[in-house]
Amino acid sequence: MSTPPPTITPDYQRGWDAALAAVRQWHEAQAKKSLILANRSRFPKNLEREADMHRNAAEQIAFLRADDV
Repeated sequence: MSTPPPTITPDYQRGWDAALAAVRQWHEAQAKKSLILANRSRFPKNLEREADMHRNAAEQIAFLRADDV
């Protein structure tokens, strides 16, 4: 038997929004950190790619919804 999808309560939605905000801030911070390290590195390309990956992840997080789970 399959379980019915969970109902999204206001508390659940607040928690979901807080979790997404935390993850987005983490990815943005990692992107900044990678760019700073790239400026100091002799081989910055890998760090620049890592920063781009984190920046893209932070942008995509905005499109996640609680009912996607």
